[in-house]
Parts: sequence; structure tokens; C-alpha cells
Amino acid sequence: MSAQRFFVVAFLGLIITAGCSSSGGTPVVLNRTLPQSRSASQYISHVVVIIQENRSFENFFTGYPGANAPRSGCAIPEKPLPRAVARRISNSGCPVGDISVALKPITFDSVDLGHDWQSSQISWDNGKMDGFSKFCCKGGPYPAYSYVKRSLIKPYWALAQQYVLADEMFPTEWGGSFTGHLTLVAGTDDINQSPSEAEINTPTSAPFDCNSPPGTKSSYVTSKLKVEIDKGPFPCFDQWNSIAQVLDAAGISWKYYATEKRGIWEPFGAMRYVRYGPDWNNIVTPHTKILTDPGKGRLASVSFVTPNMKDSDHPPLKKTQGSGLGPSWVASVVNAIGESSYWNSSAIIVVWDDWGGWYDNAKPPQLDYRGLGFRVPCLIISPYAKSGYVDSTQYEFASILKFIEGVYGTGSIGPVSQGYTDNRATNLDAAFDFNQPPRTFTPIASKYPASYFLHEPPSNDPVDTQ
Repeated sequence: MSAQRFFVVAFLGLIITAGCSSSGGTPVVLNRTLPQSRSASQYISHVVVIIQENRSFENFFTGYPGANAPRSGCAIPEKPLPRAVARRISNSGCPVGDISVALKPITFDSVDLGHDWQSSQISWDNGKMDGFSKFCCKGGPYPAYSYVKRSLIKPYWALAQQYVLADEMFPTEWGGSFTGHLTLVAGTDDINQSPSEAEINTPTSAPFDCNSPPGTKSSYVTSKLKVEIDKGPFPCFDQWNSIAQVLDAAGISWKYYATEKRGIWEPFGAMRYVRYGPDWNNIVTPHTKILTDPGKGRLASVSFVTPNMKDSDHPPLKKTQGSGLGPSWVASVVNAIGESSYWNSSAIIVVWDDWGGWYDNAKPPQLDYRGLGFRVPCLIISPYAKSGYVDSTQYEFASILKFIEGVYGTGSIGPVSQGYTDNRATNLDAAFDFNQPPRTFTPIASKYPASYFLHEPPSNDPVDTQ
């Protein structure tokens, strides 16, 4: 830890609370606690969060050794089963009346399934985890019951085998990309406290942020699970704080890499504090600068990295959109950091913003009316990460925020009583072993090298609308 960082930590230790907040937001809580022996705060000084798109855990890691990733799932049959058959299948783990469907291998050139709030409730089916079968039949019967061929995602399996695969990572909220990205940086998307109401789905007009045309509306769900479509506020939110206020108050540098400064994969464009403040300079475009910044000594203390459409793992929305680039993109980002001077002080978390409509067997714990949502993959990479470890700790998106807060000793974004989830979330500490010496980085092999992405033309493809 540098002398400068010791000074900042000592100064923060004098602070009990600080009132840095956006208009209408809640105070940022800066209760400073001293680091525990051999904690992340002593070894990690750079956290990189790589956010990919629309995959459930089983869609990428079906059959992974030691993980909760069976090769089949429960589905509602087209016709009712005979009673004896239904009883036999229920004894094998499926709800009475369901059938067991083998997950089928697919490529990245697959269907784009529904993954908004309403779709999640259908698939969840009040915890039966069989409603995925109701999305039919483009792509054949039971299209959600699929997994991407392992040969197409070798970098992800290689990262899991070398580092940590977390098989219990759940989004904060049911639903799709817009709220997934909001909660990944804020730990909440509550637009109202009393009565409690939370943002859902995508606003009515692009670019779905502060630059949307006048009259744009968002949607929300109430604590009584009443869904209000297109009746919410304009998507330039100041109803909550985010990790931006926390890091700013602590003097911690941060960047958010995006393909452009707009759209549902760049959530700070929908948050007034950042969009109309000096932090707007922290939004870095194009996203490929993350491939060169580490080698140039320009890596911020905290970085969020989002892709363009082609690099995102998202099923193609139209034929002109390529597919299969995501694993190489992630490998290139990891290699850029691993081969730089930052490796020995870094923790890299790879996570997917939502389940994309794909089947997953893990029943999400219901911690409040917003979720948790369907399980997504999560990889944790660091010279201090455990080796080849499946971490079955129950995590949620705010576990990443809590880890960041723990590394820098900042305290939380806000209290649970006001809808924030970083206080309640479990830290990612179980994925690390700080008793081990930092391991030497081994580059991750991939089909496409970093040079491919550095010369990739700007993408004008629309991103997800769910």
C-alpha cells in the first residue's frame, strides 16, 4: 500500500458519515473500519469488473465439475402426463406434472429469448423453475433449455479452471439489462421509498437515459408486486446514490469503459449525478481502451468494462451482428491486465448482467420484492484467487460493490432500510487466499487476439432492448 493510500485511509478513519449525495439521494455512509489481517485491502488496489450479456449459469457451465450445473431441467409438458408418469418424474426432482428435458448444445448464433420482468416471472413460476418451457418454439421445442458448446467458450472454462467460478451469483432484481446494469453500480434502483417502488424493464425511448426525448417514461414494480408499465419517471435518475459517490468521497479513481456514452449498457448516463457532473469524464469510450490503458499505466483503482454488441455474448438481434467474440474479448481484457504491472494488485470479476431467458435450475433466494433474479455466471480472477475453486457462497450483484468498498475501506452506499443491498450482501472474500504468494499470470488462449478488437470498427448495432 502506498504512502498516499495510507494517508487517505487515515483521513477516512476520522470520518463517521459524509453527506455527499445527489439531489434526492441518500447520504453516503463512510464508516471506516480497520482492515482485518490478510484482507483484500492489504493486497488488492485495483478492481476490474467486466460485464457481459444475457447468459444463465447453466447456459455456459452445464456439466462443470463440482458446480450446481445439471444437464437437464424441469419443464411443463405440452400435454398433461399420466398420473403414474408424473409421480415418477416428481420423485426425480421435478414438480408433479413436469417432464425432465435434456439441455441441448447450441452455438452463439441462437434465438434471443424474452428476459424482461414479465418473462422472468413466467420462467420462475413461483419457484417451480419450469416456466422457461413456455417460451416456444422459435429455435425448436424448449429453446431455453440449452447450453453453449464448450468448444466455443474455452476461455471461460480456462479461467474457471485456473481461478474461481462462483456458482451462486444472483442479480439484485428480476428482469433484464437496463436494471441489471443500474444495480451493478448502485445496488438499488428504487425510484420511491415510501411506498417502495423499483425500476424495471427499459424506458420507452432510446437512448434510455438522460438524453432520451422529453416524455420518455420508465416502468416500475411496487412492493406489492404491482407492475406499472410506462408510468415511471423520466430515466435521468437522482433517486439513489451509486458507487460513484462513494469512490468520489474517498478520493478513489474510477472509470467506466463503454462502446459509447449512451444506452442501457452505460448506466451512469441515466444517473444525473454523473451525467451532469465532472464524473462524466470517467466514462471512457471506446471500450477497447481497457486493452491499452494497463500497459500505459492508466488503470484506475476501480474499472467497469462493458462491450459492444458483437463482443457481448448476446444472441444476435439481426443477421449482421457477429457472434462468438465474447470469450476472446474477455480473455483479451484479462490478458491486458495480467501482462501489465498491475497484475499483482488486481482482482478481476467477470459477470453477466442477466440470464437472457436461458434455463437455470437454481431457485433464486427471494430477499425482497425485487428479487434476487436468475443465477448468472461469475468468474473471479486474481493472483490471490483460489485455484480451480468452485465458490458456492450465495452472492448477489452488490457483493461486488461490497468487495470494492472493503478493498478501499469506504463504507456502504446506503442503508438496507432505503433499498440499498451492499450492506446485506456477502463479500467475495471466500474466493481469495491471501496466505498464498501471488501467482504468476499465464495468458489465456483465445480464438481472436487483442489486436482484433483494437482494429474492430465502431459498432452501430443496437444493443439489447430488454
